[in-house]
Amino acid sequence: MEKIAMLGGGSWATALTKILSENGSRVDWWLRSKDDVQHLLRTRHNPRYLSAVQLDLNRVHPTTDLEEAIEEADWLVLAVPAAFVQPVLDKLDRDALKHKNVISAIKGMIPGKNQLVTDYVAERFRLPRTQLGVIAGPCHAEEVALEKQSYLTIGSPDAGLALAFCELLRNRFVSAHPATDLDGIEYCAVMKNIIALTGGIAHGLGYGDNFLAVLVSNAVQEIRRFLQAINPQPRDLSASAYLGDLLVTAYSQFSRNRTFGSMVGRGYSVKSAQLEMNMVAEGYYAVKSIHELNKKLKVTMPITDAAFNILYERISPAVELEILKEKLR
Repeated sequence: MEKIAMLGGGSWATALTKILSENGSRVDWWLRSKDDVQHLLRTRHNPRYLSAVQLDLNRVHPTTDLEEAIEEADWLVLAVPAAFVQPVLDKLDRDALKHKNVISAIKGMIPGKNQLVTDYVAERFRLPRTQLGVIAGPCHAEEVALEKQSYLTIGSPDAGLALAFCELLRNRFVSAHPATDLDGIEYCAVMKNIIALTGGIAHGLGYGDNFLAVLVSNAVQEIRRFLQAINPQPRDLSASAYLGDLLVTAYSQFSRNRTFGSMVGRGYSVKSAQLEMNMVAEGYYAVKSIHELNKKLKVTMPITDAAFNILYERISPAVELEILKEKLR
């Protein structure tokens, strides 16, 4: 039995805990809230997210003790919002993850540091990249929890690690495949949230499907330019880990980034949209991180620039989208 520490109490952490435990792994599940842990122990359901999912407490062990959760783990899965990764992991000793494989299920960056989650973990805990991986692909937690057919990609420089974690995830409704492009997959997972957020803003302003299709088509080119500037190597952006993830986030009803953007487009302030959603839209933080990184790279990124101007420079969404639409082809 593989021992897995799951960090985070949201939808994706819940869906992954369901899959991994039903496949036979032991999951020590760390949550911040004592009330949530008690509710799980009493009812076998997460009270806040995907509450219809029933968990087997013979294999799932909820706790608020971070060190207890990771102590015996072979694998550590990070499923907290990117903004909370540093405050959570900085509580641990620098050698706490020395002999563990770390998988990021986070599609965001460390705010302020402008770092990928895997880069931060490698630096903070002095881990080789061969102990790191990322979960990518079009994989909304809600559909995974409903056992809809889903496809995941595990990216890691170590093909053996990626394949091993794929085996832990595969079941009758989840297909999982390994890939070695850790940085490219992780950056794409960050940037697709920016695109979905911008598409949501357009939707909130009344733009239609025709415009969104052009926005996404241009986004593929924008992502390609950025990836080639920051981590140049041959990669097929039509693969599901890249394009598939972008499409589902840009179009799906479950996309929190699209929902957040739509609220901003309809006139909500950033703060009011965040409060009403009661969920983290990673794209909000990602916009600033990618914009800061691009100050040195100087890649042409009109969609990211538009999102940054709306969210951080407080330029009118209607005005900014008028400017953006003239730059798209």
